[in-house]
Amino acid sequence: MPALTVPLIAPSILSADAARFGEEIKAVDEQGADWIHLDVMDGHFVPNITFGPVIVKALRPYSKLCFDVHLMIEPVDLFIEPFVKAGADQILFHIEAGPHAHRTLQTIKSFGIKAGIVLCPATPAQAISELLDMVDTILIMTVNPGFGGQKFISSQLPKIKQIRQMADATGRDIRVSVDGGITKETAPLVIKAGADVLVAGTSVYGQQDYRQAMNALRGTDKK
Repeated sequence: MPALTVPLIAPSILSADAARFGEEIKAVDEQGADWIHLDVMDGHFVPNITFGPVIVKALRPYSKLCFDVHLMIEPVDLFIEPFVKAGADQILFHIEAGPHAHRTLQTIKSFGIKAGIVLCPATPAQAISELLDMVDTILIMTVNPGFGGQKFISSQLPKIKQIRQMADATGRDIRVSVDGGITKETAPLVIKAGADVLVAGTSVYGQQDYRQAMNALRGTDKK
């Protein structure tokens, strides 16, 4: 299916005030967010540690929006059920995190939730060509995963375009999401390339007016 006319905004709570995660989720929900993006890091697959299923479960009551849980962990399969039980609406995992991505997608889908695959900047689009019949979301990292606030890697723009074309060719309703260095300057570039979900951390949570910040990313602030 073609990209959405107006992209979805998924604020990443990694950039929010960690002492007020619940209130910060409620705030962006009330100000017009579409999804809530939760970055799970294990200190192994990426050089940082964030939180696990217990925290996700504690945050679930603060919003009914899609909890878009991005697992930057290795191995993945052992943790799928705990995150589903914690309240994940969609689980994303990295193609680089293990040899049996198809099985992991099957496991996620078996719980009746949506499944997504993630590509690091060095991973080519073709790496997921055999998985397109199962994914609901494809997330392209435009920074190397592990930390918020990094600079956008512009060489990923052709890959976003290629993945959009691959997704559209399936005839399925696949969202193309982009995460990393998304600002009001880079957002139009990724939207033009075919992204229809923008994961944004500091460009939302680093601003005083969350609604205005999200509309700026959508490009609707001038309409």
